[in-house]
Amino acid sequence: MNRFLIVISINLLLLFFAFVGYFLYQKSNKDPVVFSTTKPFIASIEKKTVANGSIKPRKEVALKPQISGIIAKLYVEAGQIVKAGSIIAKIKVIPDDVTLSNAEAGLKQAKIRMEEARLEKDRREKLFKEKVISEAEYNQYLFEHQRAEEEADAAENNLQLIREGVSKKQTQTTTLVKATISGMILDVPVKEGEQVIQSNNFNSGTTIASIADMNDLIFEGKVDESEIGKLKEGMELKITVGAIEEKTFQAKLEYIAPKGVDEEGTIQFQIKAAMDDIDSALIRAGYSANADIILDHRDSVLAIMERDVLFENGKKFAEVETGEQKFEKREVQTGLSDGINIEIISGLSKDDKVKVQQ
Repeated sequence: MNRFLIVISINLLLLFFAFVGYFLYQKSNKDPVVFSTTKPFIASIEKKTVANGSIKPRKEVALKPQISGIIAKLYVEAGQIVKAGSIIAKIKVIPDDVTLSNAEAGLKQAKIRMEEARLEKDRREKLFKEKVISEAEYNQYLFEHQRAEEEADAAENNLQLIREGVSKKQTQTTTLVKATISGMILDVPVKEGEQVIQSNNFNSGTTIASIADMNDLIFEGKVDESEIGKLKEGMELKITVGAIEEKTFQAKLEYIAPKGVDEEGTIQFQIKAAMDDIDSALIRAGYSANADIILDHRDSVLAIMERDVLFENGKKFAEVETGEQKFEKREVQTGLSDGINIEIISGLSKDDKVKVQQ
């Protein structure tokens, strides 16, 4: 029995050594690794940052009514082009009962005072003609009558204003909402029959319509604090609009916010750029857009792929072929990088073969 176990153990051991030998033989006969090489090339390199934002009109105005009431008539709709002074809507005044009652009572009292002043003036005029009183005393009652007439006229105007929204002395009616600038109607958020309120110290008022000049558009976006120090007013931007494929727009940076805003733990700075050659029929207000901001640029410089640069002990190297599949590390000085290609200032020539790093 023991002899049988010994024989089996010897056979297993021989089988193990045979397997190891075969494995080593196969490994020794594998094809040697061949490293690919590439040559430095001439390229133009741009370092840029991307700002996310949207397209907005430079001038956008919200039209508010000067009186409270109900929309009696709307004369425009969104997308329509209007000129400054065009009538946008008409407001029907719905006077408050208490205010109307007070105005009516005020008019009645003013007329009573005016009648009393007229009677007194007539009586004093008769005495003046009979030379019973002096001219100075008569003039006092004459002025009192004139003042009472003015008060009655003012009370009548006030009542008409409360009832109709316009008085007889006004040259422009407050019941008509007019465009303050020329441009396109972007939105009409109200409908005929809806109640609106005027703008005052406690309320911004109801927006009847918003108007914007669509021939003067800007890009408004935000840039991270790590990049904002590299931006300067006057820099060129390339704007791409998500809704418009295969087309870019030129813009010039004109505003950088002096204060950043904390958004989800990062500080963002607002920027604005004036857009050139705008087709108002092609671009709509509110389109989302991205702006490529060129921070630095190099034209026609020697470059290699940044992946082929080795970083060791604060220095940069490239593996250069010195013979058939033989390489040596050569220190290089680099310049601008766009994340894919990197500028080579010294250490390589265009005839060198650089090892491609996997």
